Amino acid sequence: MSLNIREKLLEQHVLISNEVYERALLNADEGTLDLIEYLIEEDIVDKPIACRIWSDYIEAAYVDPLSTIISEDAISCIPKEIASKGNVMPLYEIEGALTVAMPNPHDSALIGRISAIANKDVSAVFCLSGEVVDAIELHYSSEKSVHELIEQLEKSQGEVLSNFDPEKLAELSESRSIINLSEAILLLAIKNRASDIHIEPQKDVTNIRFRIDGRLQNVFTIAAALHAPLKSRIKILCELDISESRFPQDGRFSLPLGSESVNFRVSVIPTVVGEKLVLRILALTGKRDFRTLDQMLMSQTMLQPFKRVICSPNGMIFVTGPTGSGKSTTLYAALHEINTPEVNICTIEDPVETRMDGIIQSQVNNKIELKFSNLLRSLLRQDPDVILVGEIRDFETAKIATEAALTGHLVFSTLHTNNAIQAVVRLVDLGIEPYMVAPSILAVVAQRLAARICDNCKRSYTPDPEVLNRYFDDMDQVSVTPVFYDGRGCSHCRNTGYHGRIAFHEMALVTQEMRSLISNRASDEALAIAAKKVGYRPLRYDGLKKVLLGYTTVDELESHASFDWIT
Repeated sequence: MSLNIREKLLEQHVLISNEVYERALLNADEGTLDLIEYLIEEDIVDKPIACRIWSDYIEAAYVDPLSTIISEDAISCIPKEIASKGNVMPLYEIEGALTVAMPNPHDSALIGRISAIANKDVSAVFCLSGEVVDAIELHYSSEKSVHELIEQLEKSQGEVLSNFDPEKLAELSESRSIINLSEAILLLAIKNRASDIHIEPQKDVTNIRFRIDGRLQNVFTIAAALHAPLKSRIKILCELDISESRFPQDGRFSLPLGSESVNFRVSVIPTVVGEKLVLRILALTGKRDFRTLDQMLMSQTMLQPFKRVICSPNGMIFVTGPTGSGKSTTLYAALHEINTPEVNICTIEDPVETRMDGIIQSQVNNKIELKFSNLLRSLLRQDPDVILVGEIRDFETAKIATEAALTGHLVFSTLHTNNAIQAVVRLVDLGIEPYMVAPSILAVVAQRLAARICDNCKRSYTPDPEVLNRYFDDMDQVSVTPVFYDGRGCSHCRNTGYHGRIAFHEMALVTQEMRSLISNRASDEALAIAAKKVGYRPLRYDGLKKVLLGYTTVDELESHASFDWIT
């Protein structure tokens, strides 16, 4: 039976005008995968709905190869040339059978050839054509393949690069070899879960480092002559001025990946040997698979009170920490917890990192003076129940947010402070009167991200007595010696012993006693003592618990949690 896609869309309550659908039929035939892909590419139909319609029709499961976990063992079963030619992406092995993603999972002839090449039974699942192409480029990328690109470029273009005319820099940056190199570096960083890419000029070479699991790692060293065209290629992607090298520049660009895009935020600063670039890798646009509060491994002594406080009808809740400490992840998880049709949730972000259904999200734009304060003032006329302000940076934003919290709105935001207690008085430092700050703040969560021990190579060990005495005051009364953990290093974690990250948390619930102290401009120490009475413990306390549970190492504890015990 032929498939009428429009009828199926109507069954899913997706309405498309006759004009739009007829235009789509000019580009692809009714009832074909080509039409499904066109509707997705033109953003006419959401990908999950369109893919569900097609997978139901062909009776095959849909798997997005750009979102699922793909094993290196599966990739090694099929050479890249074969995968590209057949338009198939190996995913993983289950009980000896190799699962592959392909646009036509019922192509028995192709499945037979793949099975013969891999010498395994093959189970096929459905995915979009473009997803296969991008998944192959992403997951078959390796340091070896990028090194080969660098060597070829240095050999073939070495003389040209060392004598190029500055006026031809833009033309050189658009050359296929430079484009391939830049894309290969970006894809490898995404594959390795890097959060940042550092492109650092030295006197004779340029170093390229990735920050993975919070730790900077040297990945490539390229000839100094390659720095200028590579830098210019990144600037062109950001639409920055490639001729300007005296002043810092900031920009953004997106790299298409399947039906989504990966966002990059770029910072360029001049140094004595050239311009250094740092690329922050942000989330996939439209990506909806974010962590919930229950998945964040927050201690139950904090999780349950936090879940209660985020259901308050009004007040302010802060998450604090340095850049890259997971504040946005925690805030999104909190919003997800309270996101119901009865609640009007609005956000102001810079940038919008994760799209969430049922939430109105706005983005600041400093180029047109669309600031947090301007958006927040207008947002209050949109009848919000809950407001997320991405960051409170100035007096005006702080004042509007505080007034909103005092007039029946629940406000979430972030601050840059070292711990939760300091955030309580940060608003006073910004110029807000203590009598307004005291009744508005409900709770503050501070957090840091530490590298998580690799599960593949984790091992336990008994620390030396002097190490234990540093962390435990009553070791002479303990019958069982505590055990610490670390990672030996393996191919899964790039021989670092770490894979992924774990958060340390602390939470200060603001009590009536603390409100009196805030009104009287009490010190951080006095506020900390009052907070301790209702369960406050510093980051180091939570970090040590996660060391004992085997999530991270004592070295990571020392790196991310300062010694600030409260007596």
